[in-house]
Amino acid sequence: MASSFAPILARATKRAGGAKELDKKLPKPKSAKVLKAVGDDRYLSLMSLRIFRAGLKHSLVDAKWPAFEKAFHRFEPRRILAMPDEALEACMKNEALIRHWAKLKSILANAAALLAVSKEHGGFGAYLAGWPATDTVGLWADIAKRFQQMGGNSGPYFLRMAERDTFILTDDVTAALVAAKVVAKKPTAQADLKLTQDAFNQWSEETGRSQSQLSRILALSVG
Repeated sequence: MASSFAPILARATKRAGGAKELDKKLPKPKSAKVLKAVGDDRYLSLMSLRIFRAGLKHSLVDAKWPAFEKAFHRFEPRRILAMPDEALEACMKNEALIRHWAKLKSILANAAALLAVSKEHGGFGAYLAGWPATDTVGLWADIAKRFQQMGGNSGPYFLRMAERDTFILTDDVTAALVAAKVVAKKPTAQADLKLTQDAFNQWSEETGRSQSQLSRILALSVG
């Protein structure tokens, strides 16, 4: 059982310059209703954006994203799957895009996977909204299994971009978890991930805060 979140919150509040300043820094996840209302194309666009951001300067990728939206039919999954092989090969010659073959191919593979999830759950947003909040690490694992290039922190960062409640194991969050004696090192093994999930579940019940907010508070308490 993790210790109380109160000392962590107190440190973060002091570092932020007070409760009001802290609140300004905290993410506010979307409700299940709002998540369900977002179209599959927007989720595929965000997922692809996260994939291309990995290892690159975000501003560079973001500046090119309108060209990606045009080249990939605004990320409408069925239109992407109808693209001929020649169209994808042409993307490697398009200087307006980031010409990374494996990441470009992942858009097609992920369009197919997202359609399958959407059919199974009545929309990709419904899939995200319906996954239990107490099993965030399970959602990460499921996304990594179903989609290409979505392992490691890519799944959590995608969820944060989509404003679906999640914590993220950044260096600062990991340092705070170690300081709180939840884990001894960055949680990667299943046993440590379970300990981390259990701590977030306990703290969420204790404080009434979302896991996204708890994650940011942890980071602010040490950063």
